[in-house]
Order: sequence, then structure tokens, then C-alpha cells
Amino acid sequence: STVETHQAQAFKTATTEGLPGAVVVMDPFHVVHLGGYALDQCRRRVQQDFHGHRGCEDDPLYRARRLLRTSADLFTEKQQDRLKALFAVDTHVEVEVTWSIYQRMIAAYRYADRRQGRALMVKLINSISSGVPKLLTEIITLGRTLKNQSVDVLDSLDGPRHIQRTAETINGCLEHLCGSALRLRNLTNYIARSLLKLTDSDPNCTLNC
Repeated sequence: STVETHQAQAFKTATTEGLPGAVVVMDPFHVVHLGGYALDQCRRRVQQDFHGHRGCEDDPLYRARRLLRTSADLFTEKQQDRLKALFAVDTHVEVEVTWSIYQRMIAAYRYADRRQGRALMVKLINSISSGVPKLLTEIITLGRTLKNQSVDVLDSLDGPRHIQRTAETINGCLEHLCGSALRLRNLTNYIARSLLKLTDSDPNCTLNC
């Protein structure tokens, strides 16, 4: 069996101890999240370095923060024009480079042929794990992380697509469940609210307390 998990070593250790025969791979959601985090960090750094302050409502980089995290194949014509205008500014070149890496990570998981996706990810990891200009600090960190976790990352591209969809569905359900009990500091109340939410979504669910 295959288990997709977070990149933290604690999750992998717990899985291997609980399921000795399972193959542990990194959840594609968290793999792509690493690239998105690097992109956000780069955008904030460039904003501070060249504009001298944190992003504000009128700052182009700040206004494009959600656009930058959107998959390029989902862009409308208007969004494409906005991105071209953003990258036309010379001081935003580091953001553009980091964005391109992020988009390549997304593309690796979009291939119908898993072998093509794996080959793209291998090429990406090799290209950013060494020889990256020192100015691109976020890409250097990302490359180091992907290199260290390359076995788990690449194994996630060997499995069938339905495994990834199942993991994404579970992640979405957990986030919704956490949100339903938000701001509850008492553990008992938190558990009670979570259980009530589960019974609302599944009428056949019974609580045995």
C-alpha cells in the first residue's frame, strides 16, 4: 500500500512504525506548497528590497499575490495581461524566475503520463539543486529541500492519480472540519463541535461517547 504524507520526518516515522509494509511518499499538495511558499517569500523580499515597505493595497506585487499562486493554464486573457505587465518591471525578475519554478512543479503533476511528470520533476530538481545565483535565495532553499526529499517526491509521481485525488479530498475535509471549530480554546468543546459537524455531514454516523 502507498501512504501520502507531509514532508516532516515525524509524519514519515509515525507512518512507517504504524504501517511497516507501506510505501511512504510525499503528498503532492505539500510538494507544490513548497514552491508556493518560496514564491510568497520571494515576492515579499523583493517588495521590501525595492519598494522599502511591506505590500500595500496599491502595490503591484501585493495585488498580484493570488494571481501568482494560480496555475497558468487557468489564466484568463485579462490575467495574462496583468502578469505580463508585472514581469515587465525589471526589479520583478526574481519573482518571475521563482514563479516559473512554481509553475513547473504544478505542471509535473498535471501530466496524464506519470513518467513524463516524473521526468519533468527530476529535471527541475537537478536544475535548482546547484548552480543557482545567490540572489535567488528562496530557490536555493527550495532546491535543497527537494533534493533532500527527492525519493519521496519522485515516488509520489509513480503512483496512480486517484491516490492524489483522495489525499486532496481528505485535506479539504480536514481544513473544513478545523474551520468549523475555529476559535474554540477548550479541547472538550473543540472535539464536541467537530463530532457534531461529522454527524451533520453523515446522518448514518453515530457517536459513542
